[in-house]
Amino acid sequence: MSLDWLFVPCQNVDTKSEQLAREHQAQLTKPPGSLGTLESLAIRLAGLQHTARPAVQQVWISVFAGDHGVAAEGVSAFPQVVTGEMVRNFAHGGAAISVLARSLGAMLEVVNLGTVNDPGELPQVRRAIIAPQTQNFCERPAMTKAQLDMALRAGAESVAAARDAGAQLFIGGEMGIANTTSAAALACALLGELPSRLAGAGTGLDAAGIDHKAAVIARALARFEPDDDALTWLGRVGGFEIAALTGAYIASAQRGLPVLVDGFITTVAALAATRINPACRPWMFFGHRSRERGHAQVLAALNADPLLDLGLRLGEASGAATAVPLMRLACELHSRMATFAQAGVSGA
Repeated sequence: MSLDWLFVPCQNVDTKSEQLAREHQAQLTKPPGSLGTLESLAIRLAGLQHTARPAVQQVWISVFAGDHGVAAEGVSAFPQVVTGEMVRNFAHGGAAISVLARSLGAMLEVVNLGTVNDPGELPQVRRAIIAPQTQNFCERPAMTKAQLDMALRAGAESVAAARDAGAQLFIGGEMGIANTTSAAALACALLGELPSRLAGAGTGLDAAGIDHKAAVIARALARFEPDDDALTWLGRVGGFEIAALTGAYIASAQRGLPVLVDGFITTVAALAATRINPACRPWMFFGHRSRERGHAQVLAALNADPLLDLGLRLGEASGAATAVPLMRLACELHSRMATFAQAGVSGA
């Protein structure tokens, strides 16, 4: 299958709606700029949604799950069976993102791309099985070209469903034991950075465990010839869920659907997406700054300023979901505050 769809142009920002929103902000009963990021959020959303009155009431969350062959290197504090067990937990409503999605009234979709502990058919879980896991990238590329294609398209399929359902905001999440190792390896490859600077605790490794993870990544990266192509590296060291997120972010921008990026792993996928199709970057908002080592550096590479900094490092899209109320408040303030003329208040 061809990956040419990844390079299809993204939707343009509607500068007219953005300007109308900016002018409206200037008329509201407050000093100019006094609501800071809440103002810029509403203005950016106006341009992306092609309306002077943006909204994010309809939220779609897709959590992509997949196992990693590199788990065989002992890089996680949790056993690999946890991935499949957590897919079941998502489906039964017991995970953090399940609780957050219910609270937000958001649509939660789980996409099983392949787990060694297959939970089978479950409610609200879409089976898009590629393989039980990726290959151990210390020994061979994580994915074949066909598997990479399937993973990227799985992300795009979720975006298509979100768009058809009338979503105003797309959030991608992930689940996969050893996926912080995969994400750190991909980030090192894309940024030319040392594993010792980007490898973190993940599921709770101690200092010795982090050093071992960094050594595993360094050994894996040394196997491959240098290459500047993000797609090549995604196939070499990525995961099914990381590739699906990458495809979802590009497809969202192509379909005109704003995205809210979660933590370290999803931000690495966002970095890969921008390296593949740079025009997708304006469609990205960033929910939070994770405690996972390396996240700040990847955010900086994207010139991203996250909305929250709460010391989170769970994944699952939990940090992004936590930031949704802030985006909703930005839209409410923008649309419902009185103007100086309406309130009979003297302006500057």
